[in-house]
Amino acid sequence: MRHFLDHAATSPMRQVAVDAWVEHSGLLNPGGQYTSGRAARRVLDDARELIAALLDADPVEVIFTASGTEANNLAVSGFAGGRVVASPLEHPSVLEPVKASGAVEWLPVAGARVGDLSALDQPASLATCMWANNETGALQPVDEVVARAQAVGTPVHIDAVQVVGHLPVSFRSSGATTLAASAHKFGGPRSGGLLLARRSPAPAPVLHGGGQERGIRPGTIDVATAAATAAALEEAVGEMDAEATRLAGLRDRLRDGILARVDDVVVHTPPEGVLPGHLHLSFPGAEGDSLIMLLDAAGIDASTGSACASGVNRASHVLLAMGVEEQVVRGAVRFTLGRTSTDADVDAVLAVIGDVVARARLAGMAG
Repeated sequence: MRHFLDHAATSPMRQVAVDAWVEHSGLLNPGGQYTSGRAARRVLDDARELIAALLDADPVEVIFTASGTEANNLAVSGFAGGRVVASPLEHPSVLEPVKASGAVEWLPVAGARVGDLSALDQPASLATCMWANNETGALQPVDEVVARAQAVGTPVHIDAVQVVGHLPVSFRSSGATTLAASAHKFGGPRSGGLLLARRSPAPAPVLHGGGQERGIRPGTIDVATAAATAAALEEAVGEMDAEATRLAGLRDRLRDGILARVDDVVVHTPPEGVLPGHLHLSFPGAEGDSLIMLLDAAGIDASTGSACASGVNRASHVLLAMGVEEQVVRGAVRFTLGRTSTDADVDAVLAVIGDVVARARLAGMAG
């Protein structure tokens, strides 16, 4: 029996999403003017309207994409054309297009969050800050980011991939210009993403084609994925409050149990102002690769929390930006809980974590 504790990376697809996808998988092009096209369009419109209602947005502001990564890229690349103010704690799907944009001013980091926001007091082509960090779970001061940027007319993009479906979201009152979400983070299909985009200013197109999705993301829309995304989001929002309480309890028990069983642990997830299911910590003297391989052998799915390319784990840019020493960063492990998580998953980790860390420390650090 395996124990999945990597919900920040992906979450198992909800049955309501599977059912919605299967039900609508035979639908044809929603752009067709004939009967079958109009039938597909009705399902697509229903999905768009439901998502808009759940996220307090106007239906025209809901843009369907293929992933949260695509949504982030469309927003950043669609606005970046001059000075960009960004957080160094961002996900690579924001960091990389920001870096490619040219003139970037990085917000300073204080602990697990961005600190001094005075760089936002001068106009820029874009300001971007994630709502919650995908590694530490720390909520960022997005309200202040938006307020300061708005005061000087700077558009703001919010990466809300870790938040949508887990915390209440009102696009209408957020003040953000664009906001990104990813369906598989809340139990939808892995081929579904969302970009909420105001009518004005709107990001310039990165792709060009038939003008679908207001021309921001042209191409024939996958109606089944849109319907499955809406179904998953509706169920996630409906159970959100109860799940937040339940997951926070599991997370706290996991953290306290690890600290009671292992010496010299560095906890990177702040005690307050965090997502309920995140726990990111380091075991100095052990390599993250060794830790996750030993956990894997024990039937536990966890991650280092860092970006993974070609199967090679890299030192977390988030922890480095937070000022954590590299030797400590290299021993990081992220446990993230979700709707399928149970006490049995926590018990499984606590049963082996002492031995796993001891063995990883015995193996030592590479290089």
